[in-house]
Amino acid sequence: MNEQTVLSEVDERGIARITLNRPDMQNAMNEVLIGALVAAFERVAADPAVRVVVLAGNGQSFCSGGDLNWMRRTAEYGIEENLADARVLAQMLDAIDRCPKPVVGLIHGNVYGGGNGLVCAVDIALAADTTKFCLSEVRLGLMPSTISPYVVRGMGARAARRYFLTAELIEAAEAHRLGMIHEIVPEAELEAAGERMIKALLAGGPSAIAASKVLIERVRYGPVDEAMMDYTARGIAEIRATEEGKEGADAFLQKRKPAWRS
Repeated sequence: MNEQTVLSEVDERGIARITLNRPDMQNAMNEVLIGALVAAFERVAADPAVRVVVLAGNGQSFCSGGDLNWMRRTAEYGIEENLADARVLAQMLDAIDRCPKPVVGLIHGNVYGGGNGLVCAVDIALAADTTKFCLSEVRLGLMPSTISPYVVRGMGARAARRYFLTAELIEAAEAHRLGMIHEIVPEAELEAAGERMIKALLAGGPSAIAASKVLIERVRYGPVDEAMMDYTARGIAEIRATEEGKEGADAFLQKRKPAWRS
């Protein structure tokens, strides 16, 4: 079964664009789309030519959550089948979250249910000012379980107490205030905002960006103790000794662009 539910291409700059491609279904997720997203992110993660990943959606909406036909099928599953199905969704979110390349999300239209997991798993989320978000699971007698690590990280536990339980519509400005998205722009300017972010990311060392992503996850909850100080000191010491680290220092002192920007 190959619906081309996900499109993937890499340009000459090393920008990979991964696009949800079920516009007639507002990019609702099913097992085919989820599997295709896992494969696409595994490919770009392993491709040394890729510098930045852009995640977007074709049509009226970025992602409207779960496909109803897929949800009907899962309702007939036993616990083991449901567990296997949910694990693939968790794997998809993990592949986005742990991608060593920076991931920029271009968000528009309606973002319901599991689509919010995609928004909160990317590194930088840019949204059109008309975007609407909704954690709608409880209205279907479900809960936003698999996406919760990313959404709670994005909006905070206190806000999750409200929006997980009420399934209220969240306007773009409120999603920005909560921290789910980093920036809102007029929809006509969304691609330009993405390009601006791409240029900023291309200015950084690729290895340094990948290491910084790991660093954030390591330090965000840990106490600043001897172990943490040793970890962070070792991190900067080791990266200084890499070819990229040496090139960055030399380029700065010589007032020239580093090799990764040439």
